[in-house]
Amino acid sequence: MKNVRLRSRIGAVASAFAATTALLVSATPAHAAEYKVTDNCDVPWITCSEGDLWLLYNSKDLAVSGGRYVTSWSSFYGNVNDYWGTSQYQGSSLTTYRYVFNGNGTGSGQYTKNNAASVQNCAPADNYRVYYNSGYGGTSQYFAHNEPYGDCNLTNLISALKNNNASQHFA
Repeated sequence: MKNVRLRSRIGAVASAFAATTALLVSATPAHAAEYKVTDNCDVPWITCSEGDLWLLYNSKDLAVSGGRYVTSWSSFYGNVNDYWGTSQYQGSSLTTYRYVFNGNGTGSGQYTKNNAASVQNCAPADNYRVYYNSGYGGTSQYFAHNEPYGDCNLTNLISALKNNNASQHFA
């Protein structure tokens, strides 16, 4: 009699274990994808028009040599709450885009947030402010739009923002 009770308990435990395992195996976990982009217009859920603000890895005296860029840059359009990147759920998947400097030279592949030394505004009509904190907070610097038929305005970030840049907003 004891042998039969023991076998039925073992059978019940084994059945419960098998059922739990089957549930765990069939459950679909949430997936996460992370991409690196040099332009926020490459993010599918961001709508852009013309007028980018470029953040350059080096100061303006080290960014251009012989009429060409020798440093890396990232370009952004519109309000950017956080230069670290942006995320969005698409169904059960979290998709994240991290902002990095392009592969053009010094700073290639580095994250944009807190790594820029100068800014170039080539926008024909848009003025911008770059901020110390994410969410448009703290010290900021104003960058005027490009004049018609003029060169783009390449300006060093002020000392409080050099390598301490976290967001931008239309000004």
